[in-house]
Amino acid sequence: MTASAAARPLMVLRDLSKRYDSSAGSLMALDGVNLEVLAGEFVAVVGKSGSGKSTLLNLASGIDTPSSGEVWIDGAAVHGMRQSELARWRGRHLGIVFQFFQLLPTLTVAENVMLPMDFCATYPARERRARALALLAQLDIAAQADKLPSALSGGQQQRAAIARALANDAPILVADEPTGNLDSDTTRQIMQLFADLAGQGKTVLMVTHERDFAQYFTRVVTLADGRIRVPCDGATGIGHNDRSDRIGDNDHIDRVDHNANQVRHA
Repeated sequence: MTASAAARPLMVLRDLSKRYDSSAGSLMALDGVNLEVLAGEFVAVVGKSGSGKSTLLNLASGIDTPSSGEVWIDGAAVHGMRQSELARWRGRHLGIVFQFFQLLPTLTVAENVMLPMDFCATYPARERRARALALLAQLDIAAQADKLPSALSGGQQQRAAIARALANDAPILVADEPTGNLDSDTTRQIMQLFADLAGQGKTVLMVTHERDFAQYFTRVVTLADGRIRVPCDGATGIGHNDRSDRIGDNDHIDRVDHNANQVRHA
């Protein structure tokens, strides 16, 4: 990847909000969030339950629509797309990894990996199985290709789910608690896989509780009450607007616009 590509924001969230209304009242799940994610970054989104993490991921991936604000992915205005457009666009531009794997139980592992290629016709039909097998080999589970998901361990199923997310060679991977059901050793292996993918040029946005694995992340964004927490002059406490932490001794420092709940890169 070139230096200019590496510095390019691939995902831009602008003044993003999501309100859920019901007979019981109104809930502001996300409140005016601004965030840029650069090509090749591995960004972790952390926070307590109910802080807005999954809502942010769902809006960023077009699974849900914002109440207000904008979502730009690789120059595309996701917030303005019709539902009929979103599914096909998502299949080509995003790979999604879920906590509970979401592999179809009646299809083999290889067939699960081929599904996104079948849906989007990104590769000729005669090439799809070979590509699926190559991805499974890359993730060290080629021997499981013709088994049903139920025959695999949790870690193997998550590797299969990652292979499926890579099927269409999408530039962005989004992952919602992908290690939530895995033991610590398998969690470490899966985190390393995502870090390796970021090193190869993929952009990874992950919701996680795994603060102990911060060494794998380019950056950690902390949500609280639907807003990004931002540092205040190096203090460890919460500023009047929110906080985002950067990981790594050599990483640059985030510049914060407190009035806009915004995190940009210096």
